[in-house]
Formats: sequence, C-alpha cells, structure tokens
Amino acid sequence: QVQLVESGGGLVQAGGSLRLSCAASGSIFSINAMGWYRQAPGKERELVAAITSGGSTYYSDSVKGRFTISRDTAKNTLYLQMNSLKPEEKAMYYCAWGTEATMSGYGMDYWGKGTLVTVSS
Repeated sequence: QVQLVESGGGLVQAGGSLRLSCAASGSIFSINAMGWYRQAPGKERELVAAITSGGSTYYSDSVKGRFTISRDTAKNTLYLQMNSLKPEEKAMYYCAWGTEATMSGYGMDYWGKGTLVTVSS
C-alpha cells in the first residue's frame, strides 16, 4: 500500500507564503522523479515543480524565483516552499512520485489527494 499525503495548504493573502509537504509511506520502488502539480477550477492540471532522484529541479516559468522544491529522503517527504503567492495560483496542489514528471502528470505513478491553496486578493 502506497500513500502520499499532502499538507500545508490553506488561506493566505496575496504576497504571502506557504510550505506544502508530501509524506510518502508504503513500498515505493523505482522513483525517478517527484513533483508538485496544481489544478484550478476549469483549468488543466499543470506541473509546478519537480525534482529528480539525482537532485535536478524543474520549475514552471511562472513560479521561478518564488517557489522552491526540496526533499528529505530520510523522511520520504517532499516539500514546496511557495513565496509571494498570487491570487491566480489558487488551486488544488498535488504531489506525485513516479518514473517521469511530465507536464500533464502522466508518467507519475503515485498521487496524493491534494491540498487546497487559497490566495486572497
């Protein structure tokens, strides 16, 4: 049984910060990448940030310089530090672990149920 559980979402004012966490449990094999995706109402899911098993990182252009993805391998936990949040970034944020952090999320094998981030104007 594999579980990914996100936490850290909530309500913040524009310009505020949140740190999301994703704790993994269970027997997880062949993890090449870990990522954070978000999906706002009426919009497609998008890749926000990813980190490979080798430590390489990726950020969408819209979050570069403001978000930081990191991991704690000893704790099997993935983090996303989000600074200077914008109202348009209100969305459900999901963590995913798997073989490839594709833009759409396909190729990722394990998903959390999401944590809601609300950014007020």
